[in-house]
Amino acid sequence: MTATQERPAEAAKEIGRDRRRKEDQRLITGRTRWTDNIVLPGMVHVAMVRSPFAHARITGIDKSAAEASPNVVSVITGADVADVQGALPNAWPITPDQVAPAHPPIAVDRVVFAGEIVAVVVARSAAEARDAAELVDVDYDELPAALELKAAAEATPENGGALAHPDLGTNKSAFWKFDSAEAGTGGNVDEAIAKARADGVVLEREYRQQRLIPAFMEPRSTVVDPTGEQITMWSATQIPHILKFLLAAVTGVSESKIRVIAPDVGGGFGGKLQTTPEEFITFLLARRLGKPVKYTETRSESLMAAHHGRDQWQKLTISAEKDGTVTGLKVELLADLGSHVSLIGGGVPVLGAFMFNAIYKFPAYQFNCQTVLTNKTWTDAYRGAGRPEATFGIERIMDDLAAELGVDPFELREKNWIKHEEFPFTTVAGLEYDSGNYEAATANAKAMFGYDELRAEQKRRRESGDRVQLGIGVSTFTEMCGLAPSRVLGSLDYGAGGWEHASVRMLPTGKVEVLTGASAHGQGHETAFSQIVADRLGVAFEDVEILHGDTQVAHKGLDTYGSRSLVVGGEAIVKAADKVIDKAKVIAAHLLEASEDDLEFSGGRFSVKGTDQGLAMAEVALATFAAHNLPDGVEPSLDSDATFDPVNFNYPHGTHLCAMEVDTETGQVTMRKYAACDDIGNIINPLIVEGQLHGGLVQGIAQALWEEAVYDDAGTLVTGSFVDYLLPTAADTISFDLDHTTSPATTNTLGTKGVGEAGTIASTPAVVNAVVDALRPLGVDDVRMPCTPERVWKAINDARGGQKAETVGAAAPHFDPSTGMEGTVDRTTGGADA
Repeated sequence: MTATQERPAEAAKEIGRDRRRKEDQRLITGRTRWTDNIVLPGMVHVAMVRSPFAHARITGIDKSAAEASPNVVSVITGADVADVQGALPNAWPITPDQVAPAHPPIAVDRVVFAGEIVAVVVARSAAEARDAAELVDVDYDELPAALELKAAAEATPENGGALAHPDLGTNKSAFWKFDSAEAGTGGNVDEAIAKARADGVVLEREYRQQRLIPAFMEPRSTVVDPTGEQITMWSATQIPHILKFLLAAVTGVSESKIRVIAPDVGGGFGGKLQTTPEEFITFLLARRLGKPVKYTETRSESLMAAHHGRDQWQKLTISAEKDGTVTGLKVELLADLGSHVSLIGGGVPVLGAFMFNAIYKFPAYQFNCQTVLTNKTWTDAYRGAGRPEATFGIERIMDDLAAELGVDPFELREKNWIKHEEFPFTTVAGLEYDSGNYEAATANAKAMFGYDELRAEQKRRRESGDRVQLGIGVSTFTEMCGLAPSRVLGSLDYGAGGWEHASVRMLPTGKVEVLTGASAHGQGHETAFSQIVADRLGVAFEDVEILHGDTQVAHKGLDTYGSRSLVVGGEAIVKAADKVIDKAKVIAAHLLEASEDDLEFSGGRFSVKGTDQGLAMAEVALATFAAHNLPDGVEPSLDSDATFDPVNFNYPHGTHLCAMEVDTETGQVTMRKYAACDDIGNIINPLIVEGQLHGGLVQGIAQALWEEAVYDDAGTLVTGSFVDYLLPTAADTISFDLDHTTSPATTNTLGTKGVGEAGTIASTPAVVNAVVDALRPLGVDDVRMPCTPERVWKAINDARGGQKAETVGAAAPHFDPSTGMEGTVDRTTGGADA
């Protein structure tokens, strides 16, 4: 432990305080600067011509009418720039033999999803560019499209199945496997399952994670100015530093000649964690034309061509002893990548590999993931990135196992979860959970929810045959977040590190400037980071300014995603601030004619122990600036840099409970109550945390009840507007009951854990478990998301028309969400023949 870390903790003045966000004043009053607000002299505008077909050859493009349109500057096709446009990068090849087709920004001779760019129109105004784009005449020869995930996985040239990229000869991109027996972290899962078939319980389930669209508030926008000494790009992005690096790597332009600025960015949810075709095209056009160029997408373009998320088939097999002690878990995933392997899209399902085991002590575990190419919009990270998918699968099957065993869902979970005294705990997936207390979070959530009372009401409704049944859904989750440890990421072949950088500048006026590589898009960085620095340096909250989102101002960083801003970026700021204190201490001791060992620092003031002599940090900063009386060999600067690379992820957790009322005649579902107790370690700003949780809950609930990206048989997105892609409003949700417990993280000095994705991860299985719980007496054990009234009604109707097996060990009806028909599921117990 360093001397800085040994420094006694001070009474917090800002940390833990509800502070309204600094940034809200300019955001709410419209005095901010979105990318689309930027207007530069001589700027021209871009419109994209996009393919209406999911898969087709481009047989000809007539651009003459567009070129003749008023104020059109240029019309460019993929063939025009084929030799110079490069290809979009994939930063995470999850296996050495991963199949990844080239991804040109503008298609040259073939399109592979509806919405792919085939030509670009540049005009004096955005309206003129859009009008001219409609005049570009493209001839296509339509090809068979690979659209259904399971069929795409099985397609080969020999069986005549549709191939997303026929030249590759397969739709399979990569197969990634983790086996606890091979890794030395647990036993053999096949042996555990075989043993349970003989004298225990085996349950097999298949769940569908539908495709979702990160419907951020601000559409993507890019402006590029090539007219100065540097090429400057403004972009609505989560990753300005990574974007700068990849622009240089793909185009060959020196990094020193590229500046990327992410101004105020209106949301991302992973949807702006990407280097996009539009960014590369705008960069290319600006250099080609020598003029500033702007592109701002329409909302329909955003829904159609910005990357999508989720889209998995999950097959889970769980084994347990007759008393409910789990013995093994086997996961088999099919993950739809869409048309291309995007920046980190191939690795998103792999993140789930470490979370399917969740909070439970599985002795044996195996994870198998096959990524698949289809002729749909490419997928990548969406809020939670792999972890919501994993949490959904394990929490759904734990509920199913509890129902099979006839025990309360909490009884089963408590029997198998990691006890608080067992932390730190190394899981069967090889991760070390550093801290947690599932018992405390669960007890708190149950009390808030009124669990026993609602179970009693549920019993009364069931006994009375009430048309509206009550379901109670449980979700006890943990997640790995603070995407960071560079060595871990390297072991997974991830193309970058996970460190974060910060600089703290102590100005001679006593004010503080903080430069951070974490770039905000709605998280409240400027407020939370100011609170940390104010407490650390003993300065006023108002005297701290946070600078971010500009690669020339904050020149180093790895940006914002994976709930890493506070736990990685915040810790880098702490380390830089501590260096400022250490530098100032040397100068203060000199000025006070005292030994450094005799100085204490508290409340922004250095004082000599046992005396009233001292200097405020502001006084030391001014003396340092003047440099009239510094110790020999000490430079006149307190400014300090720090880079933090944690040795482990951090693991927030919580218990979420949902009560749903389900009308068994119409299928209508209504949320009655939602309570959650989350443990995210020490909290910097409770107000921001509550906002993050509320937003995350609504997104997770929306997956359960409303949202789904749907394609027709031709590969056209039929949910291409907010008329059809159903986003919830405040009128669709209820008030949530939220609380927290605190198990400080041990991997950073703040003791903080991530919160940005927690609500999204936990809420989806809680809601679906509640819907299914209401319908179990009718023989329903699954409803495919989103749980629309039609799907709920159909599940009820199908179950009523079938024969539900009542005897243990029989093959019970199972609703197959892919067909809407009943199949069978292995529910073998007690020596029944497998």
